Amino acid sequence: MTAMKTLFVGAAMMVAASLATPAMAQESSYTPGTVWEASRIDVMPGQFENYMDYLATTWKKIQELGKAEGVVVEYHVLATNNPRAGEPDLILLVEYKDYLTTAQQQSMQKKVNAMLSQNNRTAATAGGERGKMREPMGSTEYQELILK
Repeated sequence: MTAMKTLFVGAAMMVAASLATPAMAQESSYTPGTVWEASRIDVMPGQFENYMDYLATTWKKIQELGKAEGVVVEYHVLATNNPRAGEPDLILLVEYKDYLTTAQQQSMQKKVNAMLSQNNRTAATAGGERGKMREPMGSTEYQELILK
């Protein structure tokens, strides 16, 4: 009787496992897509045109280099219509092909520095100078989920 009970329990476990297998093996209903970064910018009073000049020149060159290197897919500058207190004036939206490793980030920074004839120290100084024009309000990173 004990052998029969063991056989029955073993068979029941095999049936349960075979019924559970399709659910565990089911593929996801999405695939990970590109990575998006949305930077919120508060432009200082009287500095909108100056900051837009920076975006139209230096920032755009950096994004175009990223596209040429296959890192950036697309980029956009979005204006907030009638921003309320605490909302940004602009959102800088950059779509990246994928996440970058630290080595890839450092490689891109070297290419940007070469293109702009700067080094990390002068780049940091230039970033500080832009502080007169804008205040970064933080950024959010998103990843697109492509539905199957």
